[in-house]
Amino acid sequence: MNSAPQTVNFFGLPIEFAEIVSYLQKSLQLKEVCQQILYRRIIERVARERGLTVEAEEIQAELERQRRDRDLEMDADLLTWLTDRLLDRETWEASIRDRLLAEKLNQRLFSIEVERFFNQHPSEFERVLLYRIVVSSAAEALEILYRLQEGQISFYEAAHFYDISEERRLQCGYEGRIYRSQLQPDIAAIVFSGAVGQAIGPLQTDTGYCLLLVEEFFSAQLTSERFQEILERLFQRWLALELSSMLQSNS
Repeated sequence: MNSAPQTVNFFGLPIEFAEIVSYLQKSLQLKEVCQQILYRRIIERVARERGLTVEAEEIQAELERQRRDRDLEMDADLLTWLTDRLLDRETWEASIRDRLLAEKLNQRLFSIEVERFFNQHPSEFERVLLYRIVVSSAAEALEILYRLQEGQISFYEAAHFYDISEERRLQCGYEGRIYRSQLQPDIAAIVFSGAVGQAIGPLQTDTGYCLLLVEEFFSAQLTSERFQEILERLFQRWLALELSSMLQSNS
């Protein structure tokens, strides 16, 4: 007697696992999902080799923290939240355990490497408070630059009136605090060698001709946020290398 196909119950409607896999394939997401599954195997193996475990008390503490943060302290609210995500409590606790184990392994492997990485790559963590104007032609960009230099209009006014992006127009060209690494290398070199308050450009990009304005520079600092960012970057790079080694040994 053949067993019934395995399914996920989506609010009373059954969806077979084969359908889920087929959808992931067609939407080009299956590779990423498989990669994350293999990353999980690597984490479990290396954590076991290093004697790392997650205690029940740690899971419970994290569970309670998440309940507070999500305002789920009432059991009925928690049940609704879990049901809406197709979870039961056991699976949720398992997901918490997996994340805590990954964090422990990450700390064990790379916490002492973060400061060295930061000191070796300080320019990656320099930031700039940047404004941008993008127009469709070089002639228009030069005209705006001339008006800026003559004091006929401010950079923020020009961005509000002339930028091709409605969103940037509404924000008067505001791009935010941008890391050097978020800019194209050639543009980053120009921006970080410029002066505060001085219009830069026109520069030709894939989206048009842009003018830039630096409002403030921020030197590289190893804040707690940057520490976690570097830690995660090192961990993800290590996972990718471990997976590559696994695939090569299996070929």
